[in-house]
Amino acid sequence: MTTPPQTTVDVRTIAPRDRHPLIFGTFSKLAPGEALLLVNDHDPKPLYYQFQAEHGGEFQWEYVESGPDVWRVRIDRVAPCCT
Repeated sequence: MTTPPQTTVDVRTIAPRDRHPLIFGTFSKLAPGEALLLVNDHDPKPLYYQFQAEHGGEFQWEYVESGPDVWRVRIDRVAPCCT
């Protein structure tokens, strides 16, 4: 099985106020089947809830690494269920 294309977004050096716009902007450019790998310095759980609110059913969330210093989360773009 082939791994879908993946874009890495490392936000550890990005100002906190600019992180979510960068992540959502990157996600919006993904085609179904593509993914982004988020690299962060803390658990991005609040981001997960924002994804649920704004993109429920359009993504899959998988922790690849869970701290204590680095978190890596793979966020896959999936086709919406009912288009």
